[in-house]
Amino acid sequence: MILPALTEATSPFWRPIKYHLFPPLGLATLAGYCDPGDEVTLEDEHVETVRLDDAPDLVVIQVYITSAYRAYALADHYRRQGAHVCLGGLHVTALPDEAAQHADTIFIGPGEDTWPAFLADYRARRPARRYVSKARTLASLPPIRRDLIKRCLYLVPNSIVVSRGCPHTCDFCYKEAFFRGGASFYTQTVDAALAEIERLPGRHLYFLDDHLFGNPRFAAALFDGLRGMGRLWQAAGTVKSVLAPQLLEKAAASGLRSLFVGFETISQTNLREHHKVQNLDRDYTAAIRRLHNLGIMVNGSFVFGMEDDDASVFDRTVAWAVTQGLETATFHILTPYPGTALYQRMAAQGRLFHGNWDLYDTRHVVFRPAQLSPAALEAGYWQAYREFYRWGSIWRGAATKPNPVERLRHLAYSAGWKKFEPAWDWVIRARQVTHLLPLLEEILSAFGKRQSQSSRWPADAVAAGR
Repeated sequence: MILPALTEATSPFWRPIKYHLFPPLGLATLAGYCDPGDEVTLEDEHVETVRLDDAPDLVVIQVYITSAYRAYALADHYRRQGAHVCLGGLHVTALPDEAAQHADTIFIGPGEDTWPAFLADYRARRPARRYVSKARTLASLPPIRRDLIKRCLYLVPNSIVVSRGCPHTCDFCYKEAFFRGGASFYTQTVDAALAEIERLPGRHLYFLDDHLFGNPRFAAALFDGLRGMGRLWQAAGTVKSVLAPQLLEKAAASGLRSLFVGFETISQTNLREHHKVQNLDRDYTAAIRRLHNLGIMVNGSFVFGMEDDDASVFDRTVAWAVTQGLETATFHILTPYPGTALYQRMAAQGRLFHGNWDLYDTRHVVFRPAQLSPAALEAGYWQAYREFYRWGSIWRGAATKPNPVERLRHLAYSAGWKKFEPAWDWVIRARQVTHLLPLLEEILSAFGKRQSQSSRWPADAVAAGR
């Protein structure tokens, strides 16, 4: 089983820490369906060199858009060696005919129903060329084969996924294409999720779910079960979920210390254009204040290049993010992925420049923007990163915090990701990245110690934010 490296993760100069955060859970999950006697090897090209001198019977490769060409090269190599090659993942589902040229079997959609069916067919020597997911359930999900994961190579080895998909339908998201033909959001049982958490050593967890709060009833029960387990955890959620009464309090009480929030844009016009309805008419400032008052850091996500974006969008967005005191921010260039509604619209309008998947990495402009030149959009993207993470901005963000201790923590966390990238690179190359996990845990733990009357968020304020 192979996870090829994304193109943007293969720089010969330095290795960004974000590509050494999480192990390949999708493949480790599929490995759980294999028989006890099967010999399974899992290789993640982000953290190790993929062996090409072996002779496996079966090769399984997970394909994302910017790893597609590398995945196809690996697939072609192993097919020449006589292996049966399987390709699956987001890109394969979006462009199955392209992927099929490099595989003996392809998988369309999630694999909880198709992978066991393939294994049975493969053992019977009658594997099909194509498997399309129809059933959507995590009820019989086997334990993840975490024994195959090289924990020492990841900062966050305790990553976990307890749901699939998202209840929302933003037009730039792969989700609708990947889950076409069945439910696009579903969860494990709470008991199964808690049992998987119990198996994980240490304190820290990172939920990789697209939207952990997507089913409020499931999320509330999960947080109730987590409370008292002594965990510190990070996850992703929406502005809407942050403003929902009581749910965030349950999350904070159970150990939530950092939340990735897709603000995407500060333009209501853009939100409507891209069907980001869960953010429409929400009070972003109230959501951030609510998170901070509960001792939860905010990693804000923003997208540039939408229809309402002009040359001022970069400065306006960064200035807003800094004054809000966001601990970290990620910026992206709008990218029309194949299979999405955005891609179909851009193609119909003749606005796509090419189909070089290596450049569909949210760092390059691959379409004609409405109000910006491609060069201005790319320059503005890089400018936003420089401005948000320059020392002056980090100090201004820290100054929004109410006391010196919290300001110092803001400085440590915000500067740590971007200002010390050469140090991260050294640690990565020395294969010592896991040794920094206790430092991450200490920072997250310190954020949760904040005591504020504001954490008892008034019900009328929540209602106003909603």
